[in-house]
Amino acid sequence: MRLVVSVDVEEEGLFSGQYPRQAAGVRNVARLSRLAFISQEFGVPLTLLATYPVAVHPEAAAVLREFREQHGAEIGAHLHPWNTPPFLELGEPEPAPPERLPLEVLRDKITSLAAAIHAAVGERPRSFRMGRFELGPKALSLLPELGFVADGSMAPLRAVAGGPDHFLSPADPFILRPQGEAGPALVEAPLTVVPLLAGTPRLWAGLCSLLPPAWGERLRGGFRFAAAVGTQPTMFSLTAMRLAARLHRRRGGRVIHLFLHSSELLPGASPQFPTEQAVEGLIGKIRSFLAWLRKTSPCRGVTLSALAREMLEG
Repeated sequence: MRLVVSVDVEEEGLFSGQYPRQAAGVRNVARLSRLAFISQEFGVPLTLLATYPVAVHPEAAAVLREFREQHGAEIGAHLHPWNTPPFLELGEPEPAPPERLPLEVLRDKITSLAAAIHAAVGERPRSFRMGRFELGPKALSLLPELGFVADGSMAPLRAVAGGPDHFLSPADPFILRPQGEAGPALVEAPLTVVPLLAGTPRLWAGLCSLLPPAWGERLRGGFRFAAAVGTQPTMFSLTAMRLAARLHRRRGGRVIHLFLHSSELLPGASPQFPTEQAVEGLIGKIRSFLAWLRKTSPCRGVTLSALAREMLEG
């Protein structure tokens, strides 16, 4: 199996429910040092997906370069449309869904982000994640054109009213090809979230479609809390993470994708981790999971773009 560990490297303040154009700060990026053990002890290179405020901040950019040079990390792109230029007033509160942006404006934002990362670390990003997992057809159509080979924006069994519908997305990476099979392809590497019972998501979705829309949306949104497990250490217990890996492997899964936010490493930047002790608990959970995984189902660590190259060339 392959193991991908991706981190959204982003500004602070996002868990407050506010989405200002001016970033609150990027102090948390220095805390990425807490994750160096993943590469040093387990040989897994990180995929660090940086937002625009991180890429243009000299000290944060230096951290990205250090991880790339000393730990073999890949530096990818994480688009927060609300604070990535150019800006367009849509007449609605941020965060406006990316799919409501004109195609050219969305293209310019992704291009702007990629250019900022290139300037920060000396390489253009090849992997991508859309902020808030709001990946839709517009962005998907642009990513291969703009040089991206891998995306990690889909979260299976996650349903958000008014957002893109990835509820029935596969849990294992797959290749997205343009219409007509012409042009560059993109590898989608969803987060590893699996149902406790195989086949229940489609039945659940069918049931929800028979209900009044508001009830159906609420029921779909509750599925991952009641009937699913995943390998995301900020969302699931260590027991649930282990069970997710076992189930995924048993069902033929080839890739485990573990994910977290850089701001979750700074005490107080996330409601879940208000203290240093809470952050220590998160680090301990990740270390315990990786140690267990190494013993029970050895995985080779890869970055998102390396995984994409394997799939596209193999």
